Amino acid sequence: MVPLLSRLVGDPVILNIAIVAVAVASTMILFRPKVANAITWRATTTPLASIIGSGFLVLGPILNASYGFYAPLVMAALCGVAYLFGSAIRFNIATLGSSPNHREPVEQVLETISSWSLAFAYVISVAYYLNLFGAFAVRLSPFDDPVYAKLVTTLVFCVILAVGWFRGFKMLERLEYTSVVAKLAIIAGLLVGLFVYFVDKTVDGALVLAPVKRTGWDAVTLAFGLLITVQGFETSRYLGAHYNVRTRISSMVLAQTVTAAIYVTYILLLSYVFDPTRYVLTETAVIGMMHAVAAVLPLMLIAAALFAQFSAAIADTSGSGGLFAELTGNRLEARHGYALLVGVGLALTWTAHIFEIIGYASRSFAFYYALQALIASVSAFRHKRDRLRGGLFLLLTILGWMIVIFGQSIES
Repeated sequence: MVPLLSRLVGDPVILNIAIVAVAVASTMILFRPKVANAITWRATTTPLASIIGSGFLVLGPILNASYGFYAPLVMAALCGVAYLFGSAIRFNIATLGSSPNHREPVEQVLETISSWSLAFAYVISVAYYLNLFGAFAVRLSPFDDPVYAKLVTTLVFCVILAVGWFRGFKMLERLEYTSVVAKLAIIAGLLVGLFVYFVDKTVDGALVLAPVKRTGWDAVTLAFGLLITVQGFETSRYLGAHYNVRTRISSMVLAQTVTAAIYVTYILLLSYVFDPTRYVLTETAVIGMMHAVAAVLPLMLIAAALFAQFSAAIADTSGSGGLFAELTGNRLEARHGYALLVGVGLALTWTAHIFEIIGYASRSFAFYYALQALIASVSAFRHKRDRLRGGLFLLLTILGWMIVIFGQSIES
């Protein structure tokens, strides 16, 4: 093992080949029929696709610059909070599965409000996804400028509206598994490259203990504003047409466990090898940072970002349009929902910075999670044996509202 690492560290060509080889091997494994056709894994790919997006790439530089050597702990805390909100949604999945027609009127009202809030959260999240798409699309081109990035975002919004309005998204949605495999394979290569770089810095005694820039309440409210980067697990709840209750709950747990392991490992390897004073904090800062690790990584990460953001934008656009149609009894057609989404998305694109959009998206999903936790709390208190969980869900409701009210963007 040590001789192999020595060769990887000492020879950039071998390291690049190793990174690509790991990505290819990961792709082959994930496309094996036994893996690809496993029911729980297939169900897991939907929340996995939503959780792991380019937010994964944006998050590394943000946490390193803001929290310094505490960044891995903050990442673990974000994953922990997301898992707790997931527990409330899993409780609701189980409750609906056992007694779908026995909900109290207050629960039904909260569920309706929750669905509306999710529809509007999707509207903001698509703006977040496609603004990252635009930023990464121009990053290594001669047109690496915010205006050109916004023009790319605008063009993609128009394409999505045209496809959704005239054709629907069913064909594009079939690419979801391919997109997930591509992202996971590239992330596997990234982690191998970062691990080798981390070992190299450790051997040279050159690890970095970056200072903490954000402290106290300021640090907490910034973390609130980053919730969107671990969002997406809630999609398991809406797979009832394809999977049973047990599979949907298992899919959410597996997706959150896998992503937490990936996120924490990534932040751990990144935070102690890069000095945040040596890079400019932008949404694509990780591309410049990875140049120091391996020449092949920037291109691979841009490919991963484009795959991730486009597929996530399609999924959320489709989900938003469908929710608007369902909630209005089809008085507002799905394609009209797409038009609303694109209109709001373009307004955000040209009036807000990407870090502001991240903050808006985090608060919009926190609103949805708070309502889901409140529904779980009301339901749990109706059963004496679940009162302890009812209290936990009530605390999560309060936490969700705090994120809505106090969450801030990185530039605040």
